[in-house]
Amino acid sequence: MHGRMIHVRASGGALLQQSQAYDVHGRFQRSVDRGELNKVLLDHLDSLPNVKLFFQHKLTGADFRKKKAWFEVTDKKGTTLSTRAQEIEVSFDICIGADGAHSATRHHMMKFARMDYHQTYIDCLWCEFTMPPTKEGGFAMPPTYLHIWPAGRFMFIALPNLDHTFVCTLFGPVELFTKLENGTDAELISTFDQYFPGLTTYIPPEDLVAQFKRNPHLPLINIKCSPHHFADSVVVLGDAANAMVPFYGQGMNAGLESVRVLFSKLDETPDRAEALMNYSAERTEDAHVIADLALANYIEMRSSVTSPVYKLRKYIEERLDKYLPSLGWATQYSRVSFSNMRYSDVIKKSQRQSRILTTLLLAATGTGMVSSVIGVWFLLMRLRQKNVVGFPWSGR
Repeated sequence: MHGRMIHVRASGGALLQQSQAYDVHGRFQRSVDRGELNKVLLDHLDSLPNVKLFFQHKLTGADFRKKKAWFEVTDKKGTTLSTRAQEIEVSFDICIGADGAHSATRHHMMKFARMDYHQTYIDCLWCEFTMPPTKEGGFAMPPTYLHIWPAGRFMFIALPNLDHTFVCTLFGPVELFTKLENGTDAELISTFDQYFPGLTTYIPPEDLVAQFKRNPHLPLINIKCSPHHFADSVVVLGDAANAMVPFYGQGMNAGLESVRVLFSKLDETPDRAEALMNYSAERTEDAHVIADLALANYIEMRSSVTSPVYKLRKYIEERLDKYLPSLGWATQYSRVSFSNMRYSDVIKKSQRQSRILTTLLLAATGTGMVSSVIGVWFLLMRLRQKNVVGFPWSGR
């Protein structure tokens, strides 16, 4: 995906699609089905001679000083009162807990490590939808974009799949979901038509209603913990260490980056306890930063993307990046998505750029330059609506 496609309705009622490129250098994001990726990784693991996979094993206890863990072993049907699960004891050299937001590894590690732990459910639920292909079997919308219908406090998004469908998600506060759950089918369709213009031309109204009723309405959780390790015996990574909301698209990326950083620390330092301590010290800071950035990006996606001030700042930063590369200027998004720069360094550079831009704009206020820039901006917007001019990020 090369950028965002913003779906809005003009003041006159016409449907508009406004593209915003991710990067002035043509770099792009890939939309990946997590389930399919998981299958590929499991197949690869299964092919390695030094790896054994054990399914139906549930971690029930651990002693991270003695390096022992206990697992319940069940068959695929689970257990009943008459067939109690078998418990086995396993000795290990190191335990790597990559077992998700509700991590059993982290739970047992907290009995040994002096861990600070913070969990927050944000006021947002999500429900997944599927947008079908066209009758001819093609994509219903351009597949090279993340499609967004921003609506202030909530939004609807769509991501392309290889089978020419789009996986779509409604994100919104509990209040919105409660209203839709308790309302009529007609009220649900009316709400979608009001806030997500044009959507019912891609997903039939009756299909929208059926999917909203059939699919679960799930919460979003933010988890931070510190440290991510204990001694030389255990370390958590991925969602087990830092579960984040999905609005920066960095959850899986951050987890894979943690793997890279962890193994680089193990390679650099022969003493495993020191290596894990170094990893935890570095990664904890970065994990907290990307969790905060992901939450902030929700506000950007649902409302700021339509703001002239946001678009103007993005335009200025992208021009500086493209035409004055010696300044080292770049957007926060491009640094997060297209570099291996630490998240903590990204936010420091972005804050510095923000201070510089703010200072320059404030300094220019006395000369009337800000008024001129804003005036030119609105003039360009009017001309663009009439197809007289186009912006570099719009493809027009």
